[in-house]
Amino acid sequence: MAIKVSGTTVFDDDLTSSLEKVSVPDGFVLVDAEPPSPPMSGTVSGYSSGGATPPTVNTIDKFPFATDANATDVGDLTQGRYGSAGQSSSTDGYTSGGFASAIDNTIDKFPFATDANATDVGNLTQARFGNAGQSSSTDGYSSGGFSPPLVTTIDKFPFATDANATDVGDLTQSRYYAVGQSSSDNGYTSGGRLPSFVNTIDKFPFATDANATDVGDLTQTRAQLASQSSSDNGYTSGGLLATFSVTNIIDKFPFATDANATDVGDLTLARSSSAGQSSTDNGYTSGGTPGPLTTIDKFPFATDANATDVGDLTQARLFMAGQQD
Repeated sequence: MAIKVSGTTVFDDDLTSSLEKVSVPDGFVLVDAEPPSPPMSGTVSGYSSGGATPPTVNTIDKFPFATDANATDVGDLTQGRYGSAGQSSSTDGYTSGGFASAIDNTIDKFPFATDANATDVGNLTQARFGNAGQSSSTDGYSSGGFSPPLVTTIDKFPFATDANATDVGDLTQSRYYAVGQSSSDNGYTSGGRLPSFVNTIDKFPFATDANATDVGDLTQTRAQLASQSSSDNGYTSGGLLATFSVTNIIDKFPFATDANATDVGDLTLARSSSAGQSSTDNGYTSGGTPGPLTTIDKFPFATDANATDVGDLTQARLFMAGQQD
């Protein structure tokens, strides 16, 4: 039902406003009832880009958040590569670094609005793979990785323009095959290898260019894990343990306070080298090894629970980058 004032429709049936002139009394402000979701979580689709079957592939897969379904192949990266970091703006997905025919510094961008191939839009400050990805509302970040040597570098590149990254800080440890999480205010880098396996959770601010601080620990030392982010918590799922066996654990740590992670559930199978995606309501873990695998798992953010198998990628592969729209 439309809402009318003095015979004029101000809200259509879909609640789209047609107000043009609004007087606001002193001491009051207008705010959006529901501000847009930050880029750490999507509302439409999850993406899995690149990876190795082996050999390396350039595939960009997309699967829906609204229904449990298989992924479809919607485009290609500029080159086949694995061990890249994934970032997401409100309009585009990014895949940065990785290993192609050699260790790479390329930043690829592909659109969410249409199914299309990626374009090369810039370079990281160092060619590296096994780097972790984070996203603020305005910038993409790539932290750590193997160059060689192992690096602590935190790179930042803008979403508004196609440009090279700049070095804006350092992690507390040089490491690779860690994963990234993003809150509204901070980027996180968790787990990884030094080459010894670590459980460190680092945090660095988005508002200023600064070094990371160690703010907690995962429940296990592990690398090659997947990551997810809700509005309140960071998650890691699966991974390779120091014993070189794989795990199915889903860890959760809070954004509001600096604290250790807790074990809140299990994937449907133990695996490592998967990609992670996040909707506003659920975390997803796609692909990985042993296999490689096509499995897409989903677990809820609202409750601590095990994951369920909700679909398959178009190819069995590992070491992909994850994005979300």
